[in-house]
Amino acid sequence: MIMTLLQVALGGAIGASVRYLTNVAVMRGIGPGLPYGTLIVNVAGSFLMGALVVLLAQKSGTRFAPFLMTGVLGGFTTFSAFSLDAFTLWERGQVALAGAYVAGSVVFSIIALVFGVMTMRGILA
Repeated sequence: MIMTLLQVALGGAIGASVRYLTNVAVMRGIGPGLPYGTLIVNVAGSFLMGALVVLLAQKSGTRFAPFLMTGVLGGFTTFSAFSLDAFTLWERGQVALAGAYVAGSVVFSIIALVFGVMTMRGILA
């Protein structure tokens, strides 16, 4: 268990570093406005999650999942895990549940962020 945890931690550090560098590069290249860096990271992470889930399963590489999927991609973007969860529900034929999961995740996450901002502003005011 400790080795798996270390794999996740190392992968997370790598993924978070790549996310940061991507955001810096995009900000320098495009400038402020729409958060293109985050958009790029989310889309790329989702693509990589889809590719890895198939590759690791077909090549008997699931032992690398904690490092690559949970660690690297989890540190790079948790959106990739969200995308995989939504797709898995849809692929299982649970289309309504997948839609509810997507809508609920987006709506409740934004609501939670707003409440977090308001709470901290209230505390620090």
